[in-house]
Amino acid sequence: MSQPNIIFLHSHNTGRYVQPYGHNVPTPAIQRLAEEGVLFRNAFAAAPTCSPSRASFLSGQYPHNCGMLGLAHRGWGMDHSRHIVKTLGEAGYFTALCGIEHTVPFKGGAHPYEGYDYAIESQSSRAESVGPAVVEFLKAAPQQPFFLSAGLNETHRPYPSAEPDKYPAEDPRYCAPPRPFPDTPVTRQDMADFKACARIMDHCWAQILDALDESGLTENTLVCCFSDHGLQWPLNMCNLTDHGLAVYMVMRGPGGFEGGKVVDEMVSLIDLVPTACDLAGATIPGWVDGVSIRPLVNGEVESLHDELFGEITYHAAYEPSRSVRTKRFKYIRRYDGRDKLVLPNIDDTPSKEEVLKHGLANEKRHQEMLFDLFFDPDEVNNLLDSPAHTSVLADLRARLDLYMNESDDPLLGGHVRAPSGAMFNNVDGFSPRDETIIAE
Repeated sequence: MSQPNIIFLHSHNTGRYVQPYGHNVPTPAIQRLAEEGVLFRNAFAAAPTCSPSRASFLSGQYPHNCGMLGLAHRGWGMDHSRHIVKTLGEAGYFTALCGIEHTVPFKGGAHPYEGYDYAIESQSSRAESVGPAVVEFLKAAPQQPFFLSAGLNETHRPYPSAEPDKYPAEDPRYCAPPRPFPDTPVTRQDMADFKACARIMDHCWAQILDALDESGLTENTLVCCFSDHGLQWPLNMCNLTDHGLAVYMVMRGPGGFEGGKVVDEMVSLIDLVPTACDLAGATIPGWVDGVSIRPLVNGEVESLHDELFGEITYHAAYEPSRSVRTKRFKYIRRYDGRDKLVLPNIDDTPSKEEVLKHGLANEKRHQEMLFDLFFDPDEVNNLLDSPAHTSVLADLRARLDLYMNESDDPLLGGHVRAPSGAMFNNVDGFSPRDETIIAE
């Protein structure tokens, strides 16, 4: 097999709320990819927040291992020596970026396309600009194998207004909010508007898939289509429950990623880099935390991971938390000693207003949590004090402790300071739009 082209198509804040995961969110392009490629039913981000997750799927490492502990537009940045473009570039790939990546600090003087051979010009990171720009690139694609990262602003808020007259699925009367939300007129309308945003996102993916066909590139191109983390809703994004970490992930192309397969085993976005290296014939860097997915889809192994980790350090505000997940159980540990929610880490949305009106701010916040994911998929019944789960708790505590020690997690040294010049919110504030603190 010759070196395939490799494309990362990544959306913002979508979770698994797309058509091939059984939701009434029409996304025919993603559905097409699923039917022609491989759908991963249990794919997870390494972090439920933007820049840390993106640095992870671009490096193959967990966030604290690649240096991304906060948001790029607030002053954090990843270790770009570990970016996939460096590895693939050394393997003979031409590298190009269109749209958003969000791993370079906006105030650090670095170019947002750092490390890439080429920046595909687009007026914005919105689908309406990224789609046509990528299509033009593909029409005159380089002769050498290429890596392309196409990042959309969609489905980031604010959402466009639903258009139920044109698109019946966007009629709020017949929408259901995401888990674990109550079914109210406000949450139904919010979900209807999300569907409109997902429709726009999917149209961009359709344009790119059609351009691959028209350019004769489909057969030798690995397409990896996924979201960075969960929905931009309360109780989803910036939470280490599956609501924050679960993502859609569909792959199509050479190496066995074909045929409409559905995989139930756990995979992670940190597996994308080693998979790309595997197919490219490039040496997988020793720092990579993930593993190639190719043996799993080809039936050479039954599973890839006994456990997956998740983490938050900074989002808008400091909320140090870590998690470990097996197929059956999830253990979450917080490191801030707070019994109150960190409200600045919940973006201002109609659904936030709805749940705050009903007392969200008074909800109890635990420092340690253990959940049975089979009987409690919404992760609301904390089994920390359950005598029947003593051994499970001890096992997961030990797994997390071992991983944090082996990876030299900065939380082990106590409070993690923000880099000089970075911005963050007071944890006792209300909104990410409140006045920020500038780190010295």
